[in-house]
Amino acid sequence: MRIRRILAAVIATAALAGLGLTGAATATAATAQGAPSYVTPSECKQGGGTPDLTDNLCKGGTHNGEKID
Repeated sequence: MRIRRILAAVIATAALAGLGLTGAATATAATAQGAPSYVTPSECKQGGGTPDLTDNLCKGGTHNGEKID
């Protein structure tokens, strides 16, 4: 019960403060779909992926699907 009250208070505070939680989420999604980013093969490996130089893509990890420069 206490968690529900705390959660309700946090949501009410955010709404009253005008943080616009849904607007912030939309802005983040729009930024993520911007121009394609490029990573180096070493950045791809550091992010836990595997550079595929035949397709020039990073496969897996945090840079999954990003082009390799």
